Amino acid sequence: MKQVLGLFLVIFLIFSDCGKAYASDPPKESELFAKSAVLMDADSGRILYAKNGGEALANASTTKILTCILALENGDLNSSVTVTSYAASRPKVRLGMREGQQFCLIDLLYGLMLESFNDCAVAIAEHIAGTVEGFAAMMNHKAQEIGCKDSYFITPNGLDAQDGNGFHHTTAADLALIMRYCIKQSPKANEFIALTQTSQHSFTDLDGKRNYNCVNHNAFLQMMEGALSGKTGFTGNAGYCYVGALTRDNRTYIVALLACGWPNNKTYKWADTKKLMNYGIENYVKKSLADCELDESFLNPIAVENGQGESIGETVYLTPVLQQTEGTEEILAAAWEEITVKYEIKQHLTAPVEKGSRIGKITYYLGDEVLKECPIVLTEGTGEIDFDWCFLRVKELLWV
Repeated sequence: MKQVLGLFLVIFLIFSDCGKAYASDPPKESELFAKSAVLMDADSGRILYAKNGGEALANASTTKILTCILALENGDLNSSVTVTSYAASRPKVRLGMREGQQFCLIDLLYGLMLESFNDCAVAIAEHIAGTVEGFAAMMNHKAQEIGCKDSYFITPNGLDAQDGNGFHHTTAADLALIMRYCIKQSPKANEFIALTQTSQHSFTDLDGKRNYNCVNHNAFLQMMEGALSGKTGFTGNAGYCYVGALTRDNRTYIVALLACGWPNNKTYKWADTKKLMNYGIENYVKKSLADCELDESFLNPIAVENGQGESIGETVYLTPVLQQTEGTEEILAAAWEEITVKYEIKQHLTAPVEKGSRIGKITYYLGDEVLKECPIVLTEGTGEIDFDWCFLRVKELLWV
């Protein structure tokens, strides 16, 4: 009897856990150290998880991903950068450059992204835009282009700052969007990824008098399979921050964290990043719109009232077709999310009707989100029955 009860217990446990084999619950807000966090699908920009994702917070050196991509897009990597007294006076962490020194722009970008040198950021900004203020204007313009909703940049290095328009800040959602741009949308995305993946880089100033060596401090690159890029940050106001990306099985995830602990809790950001990345990996798969079974009856021929047929009294039918359009073909979605299709088509047509007329559409949805719309059009048209048409038909009958 005990053996039978034991067998039933095993069967019960197996079936009661079926759902867990395919999905796990998202992290509770209390399970994350970060005050603000976002997990994003890098391909679509869709936010898969958020904790206070729209809250404006200081973001420290994660700012430098925007500085880097602007320099890659607007600068000559082999150009000479002359250090100003202002750039040389920037606080630690810094390269230790001196006023009047000259460097190759690409070398300063390694210093910016691998070591997070604050003086490199200012030298780069002044080289690209002439002044830090001019470069900040470029940063804010680019953020708007990318689609950021609540970001304001004052410094190219992310050091805490405030002016008459507000304080230097972004949101986790905006920071993830900026990283998405850097690795997916920018014409310099490949260069950005290669630069941020470099383990170390050695260089000299252009006079060859001083040697420098930069080591990549993005520990996440060695923490998870498929780690792609990322940038750490810290100030006393911002706390520990991080933005990173990972690619696995044709899926790319971005995690953005703000205010993720203060000293001595440098490892909190890694714990949160891995937790959110694993949640995305375990629960989200690519779903194709082509896998949706369409109800072909919506393409049945449609009768046209008062349409010109071959003979008097003949009912004219026109056949609609589905016109494929460019757009989303697949989406990263959770196992429990379904792609649904909504059909809209005119059931009654009145002549005249022109060839190519749009008479409806089908819309693909994921939940309430519109993924793609495809118009329904006519491959042929017909004129209306008028006196001239009737006269010709009668003439044909008499001629016969």
